[in-house]
Parts: sequence; structure tokens; C-alpha cells
Amino acid sequence: SSRPPRPAGLPRRPLARRAGGPRPSRGAMVIKTDLCAYTEYRIYPGRGQRFVAKDGKTSFFISSKADALFHQRIKAVKLRWTQAWRRMNKKGKADEQAKKRTRKAQKFQKAIVGMSLDDIKKKKAMKPELRAQAKEAAAKEAKARQATKVKVAPKGGAKAAPKQQAKGQKMPKAAGGGAPKAGKDFKGKK
Repeated sequence: SSRPPRPAGLPRRPLARRAGGPRPSRGAMVIKTDLCAYTEYRIYPGRGQRFVAKDGKTSFFISSKADALFHQRIKAVKLRWTQAWRRMNKKGKADEQAKKRTRKAQKFQKAIVGMSLDDIKKKKAMKPELRAQAKEAAAKEAKARQATKVKVAPKGGAKAAPKQQAKGQKMPKAAGGGAPKAGKDFKGKK
């Protein structure tokens, strides 16, 4: 079996590689993939349907199912098998779980009624013995004020008694006094 002579200008055919031999080292093969406009799945070459709307906007769908759902205006977020639903419901992102840490509530002080923030800080800084002394002094001062009030009250005489009654309890209402209430008995324009 003799071969016909090879024409002069043509390159030699590569030798056939042995079945078990090593593969020639090349980079990984890059395949151009698109994303489905509805499901966000990868679409490999030879798959999918392209839809061109009247305004010229093109959409590429992975299947006729995705195309049909898109045209029925069913939101991808409402379907559990779409990437949009998974993103909305925080599924499949284990990396973020490690990054998340619970933050401790930071303590901070606010001024309260009758005391500024500086006064509160001074009180906290004071030693317990000094604080106890200050408390006693304040109690004595309050007692002294009460004593002066009791001394002033008898001078008023009859005027002081009704005021105390008004503070302590309600005055009884007059039986028929006051304006009539709107209701069944009210006769007039409504």
C-alpha cells in the first residue's frame, strides 16, 4: 500500500496521539455563556431562545418555559427555582454567614430631667462614702424645707384648708349643673 506523493506546499499532518499518553498542556477552554433574562441561569452555546421586543430590547431565555413565564408577566421573585427568589430569600450564601457577627449594643448615657450629663458623670466618679454623705445632706435639706412649709401654712388659716382638699380629692359635682350633653335629651340643631 503505497501513498500518493504529498504536494509540495501543504504542511505535514500531525502524528496521531497515543490513547494513554499525556495531553498537551493548554489553558482551560473558555466557553462564552450568556445569562437567562428570567431565571439568571447560564445559557451555553446552542441553547436558549432570543426574544426581540418591539422597542428593540433583546432578552435571552434558557427555555421556552422561562420565555412563557416572562410573557405572562409572572415575577421571577415569586418562583422558588429562580435565582431572583434565592437572592431575595438569602439562600445559598454560606460565605456571608461567616462574615456576619452579632453586634453588641453599645452603652451610652443620656441626660435625664433635672440632671445634665456632666452631673451624672460626676456622681458616678464620686466615691461611695462621699455619695452617702451627699445623700444625707440632701435629705436634711429636704426636711428643713418641709418644716418651713408647715410653719408657713398655719398663717394662711382658712384659705389653706380648701387648697389641700382640692389637691387631695375631687370636689363633688353639682347635681343639675353644667351644660347639657349632646344625645337623646338634647333638643336643638344637630
